[in-house]
Amino acid sequence: MKMVDTILQADGLYHVYESKAEDGNVVALRGLHINMKSGEAIAVVGPSGSGKSTLMKCLGGLMKPSAGSVSLAGKNMTRLSGQELVELRQKTVSFIFQEGNLLPNLNARDNVAQPLRHQGVASKKALQLADAMLTRLGMGHRINALPAMLSGGEQQRVAIARALITQPRLILADEPTGALDPVTSREVLALFKDLHLNDGVSFLIVTHSKEVAAFANRSLELRDGRFVAEHGEAVDVEDLSKDRELIIDETGTVTLPPDLLIRLGGAGRYTVGNVASGYLSLQGDAVESMGKMELASSCPACKHDYADTDDQLCPSCGSSRPMVEVKA
Repeated sequence: MKMVDTILQADGLYHVYESKAEDGNVVALRGLHINMKSGEAIAVVGPSGSGKSTLMKCLGGLMKPSAGSVSLAGKNMTRLSGQELVELRQKTVSFIFQEGNLLPNLNARDNVAQPLRHQGVASKKALQLADAMLTRLGMGHRINALPAMLSGGEQQRVAIARALITQPRLILADEPTGALDPVTSREVLALFKDLHLNDGVSFLIVTHSKEVAAFANRSLELRDGRFVAEHGEAVDVEDLSKDRELIIDETGTVTLPPDLLIRLGGAGRYTVGNVASGYLSLQGDAVESMGKMELASSCPACKHDYADTDDQLCPSCGSSRPMVEVKA
């Protein structure tokens, strides 16, 4: 079977959550584009509430986007029937959710064996493979335990075993090591690296972890439903201002992260100066009515006090730190 060069592609991806609340609908994704090569590992980084979880669900075919298309292994998922979509996902992609999402009435080995049963693997063989995968992840002694009997970290290891059991070509993971202790986290990352380097498995991982992001070939910075920048290997998730390459999408839209907006002088009108291939200069004055802008002193979501730090993400809740007008 010929390998598809691009394992995952999204074009003009929008998603809107309809709401009858006073402030109206919520636009979670705003025209995203992504092209992921087979065997590539990409980290998606950014503040809480930027659209990361919605993005993962749309890319994996768990949620239909409001507009745009998503192709998995060369097939446009938005045009497939329900059964065709299920079959494509079973053969191609596995998911690792932050919550684990284990079936509460099945023990660990049955949870891991379930995807194989859906693929038609005999129950005895499925259980043997499940036992081997759980043992590989240090859970061989807990194969008969129900999810309620497992700690958060143990549940996550079972969820990871379930994702790996079908030997997927692509793994979509939302904070896969968030509930794990440091030792287990390193062991899981070592397993991911082995699958990535030796088996050519592709990874798209949402993370706030420096170690997980360092595993990726590149990182995409997501803010307010848009990819605003790309970072190379070993991105520092605690300081995304380093080694940042801004992204201008097909519509010409560019979103400036808060730290860049401050360095530029704040919101306002800017005159386009010199324009050349790969070069653009802007000259302007901030809009007078807005006054001087600076990073907020406290988080509007959880009231965390930033004190004198330059943090762009709230260490308490992960929200993006906004800019506010300095009152005279």
